[in-house]
Amino acid sequence: MSDAATQIKETIQANDVVLYMKGTKEMPQCGFSSRVAGVLNYMGVEFADVNVLSDEVIRQGIKDFSDWPTIPQLYVKGEFVGGCDIITEMTLSGELDTLFDENQVTYDKDAADKIREANG
Repeated sequence: MSDAATQIKETIQANDVVLYMKGTKEMPQCGFSSRVAGVLNYMGVEFADVNVLSDEVIRQGIKDFSDWPTIPQLYVKGEFVGGCDIITEMTLSGELDTLFDENQVTYDKDAADKIREANG
């Protein structure tokens, strides 16, 4: 396993929720990363953010690791969930709530409902 893959594996095992993104959760550097980080922040989810712009090896490594070509990438309890479109769909359908519930990830259910109301 490459150094990048080892580092990625350690990060997703050490944190319940990890978002590989362009920028940070406080300062996203692209619209797609901003959308996913915004959803997680609004829902009060504690998550580790990994800025792929600060490490080219990790930027390519995460794409190879997940066999997914785009950033951002969300991991919950060590499992790859998806990118921006998938997370947006899961948020609006309630599937993200279910995923968090099944994995004992704390989030604000009222905030999740408000997102759906605003986009309904």
